[in-house]
Amino acid sequence: MKNSNDIKSGIEYFDSIAYTRNAWIKRNNYYNRKIRELHAFHAPEGSRILEIGCGTGELLASLRPSFGLGIDYSPKMIEIASSKFPEIEFIAADADDFEYDGLFDFIIISDTAGYFDDIAAVFANLKKNCHSGTRLIVNFHNYLWEPFLRLLESLGMKMRQPFSSWLNIEDMTNILNLEDYEVIRSGGRLLFPMGLPLIAPFFNSFAAHLPLLDKLNLVNYIVAKPVAIPPFDSEHSVSVVIPARNESGNIEEAVKRTPEMGSGTEIIFVEGGSSDDTYAEIERVAEKYKNKRKILHAKQEGTGKGDAVRKGFSMASGDILMILDADLTVPPEDLPKFFKAISSGKGEFINGTRLVYPLEKESMRPLNILANKFFSLMFTWLLDQRFKDTLCGTKVISAENYAKLAENRSYFGDFDPFGDFDLLFGASKMSLKIVEVPVRYQARVYGETNISRFAHGWLLLKMCFYAMRKIKFL
Repeated sequence: MKNSNDIKSGIEYFDSIAYTRNAWIKRNNYYNRKIRELHAFHAPEGSRILEIGCGTGELLASLRPSFGLGIDYSPKMIEIASSKFPEIEFIAADADDFEYDGLFDFIIISDTAGYFDDIAAVFANLKKNCHSGTRLIVNFHNYLWEPFLRLLESLGMKMRQPFSSWLNIEDMTNILNLEDYEVIRSGGRLLFPMGLPLIAPFFNSFAAHLPLLDKLNLVNYIVAKPVAIPPFDSEHSVSVVIPARNESGNIEEAVKRTPEMGSGTEIIFVEGGSSDDTYAEIERVAEKYKNKRKILHAKQEGTGKGDAVRKGFSMASGDILMILDADLTVPPEDLPKFFKAISSGKGEFINGTRLVYPLEKESMRPLNILANKFFSLMFTWLLDQRFKDTLCGTKVISAENYAKLAENRSYFGDFDPFGDFDLLFGASKMSLKIVEVPVRYQARVYGETNISRFAHGWLLLKMCFYAMRKIKFL
């Protein structure tokens, strides 16, 4: 039960600092700008955003929501926020029992979780404002910095704050799990919280991401999602996009071996740049099976597998979108495993991994295996999520989430001719829950690979360094 005296003293304290808060935000502009950048990376403009512990509203307003709601238990803070940002709704209320009938895409708790009387009760109360795609973003101070922060307060370099709970990522993860949230990603930011030229960029863009040093960052953050009712079921339809270049001998097998899934499965061939009769074979097979299967086909205007996949997805009518490589080295018979993973709610972006089961002889050369393992380690570090195999061509996403990914593709740009990194980077930025499904990788029975190990390997490495600047080195 809450202590009414504690509540009163807390409200009185935050009311007393309300009129000086804006001055402190300007004084510590570098820190506050980095916090805004952290949240803006995850929450794109035009989202429905709820902020708990909104203060005078600066962070929430900076995210430019289509609808924003700020909750704070200091009436003075809310009065100032409402005056400064009339386009946003603000309510003076307690985080653990406020009532608001509405769903949000993002719920933000920035630097205030440690002041809650009951953190678990706050998370429980927020469930009513979540839909299956809602992301909860929480940032809080690393408790190892507590003595230094108190020193800064005593020197007048930081606004004084009441003592708060000592939290670390493990504590917060445990509380979220107890309240039926699952953590999608977590990490740290800001090894040097003052904006000194050269020094701040070195520490915060480079050193802060190194092993061991990353445990010393000032800011910890967690992105979580509510454990929800599975978003799909057997009534949802599937589109399987098959990019095909010089794969004439595999086309009919792809149709015969692709299972029917959900309420119906359409197969979409996209052909481009073949020197054999691949497109003629696609037309022949589509005509042969027109009374048994729904088969669409097109020639791509651009080049590369990534362009072919985007073309196929634009043609798709299914609720769930799948990619199947036309070389059939990932057996089409494995696709129901991917359907089960996404339809059961186990994941929102399903990535195949070929590096669990023993590889069939000659299916992957030693240098390719080494490259795959290198890129897996690179992505695990880069995206703060575990990856076993980034280059498996079989990937699955809902049509709804793909539409959002495509809408925000400009953040990274159209730089990936293969499409694998484009999808993985986009899914990670959206904080989709990424899970991997093991598949048995088989040797080709027709044709030769379209991948050049060295030229394409160098291109993939350059894409990683580009993404590093856009994701890790915020």
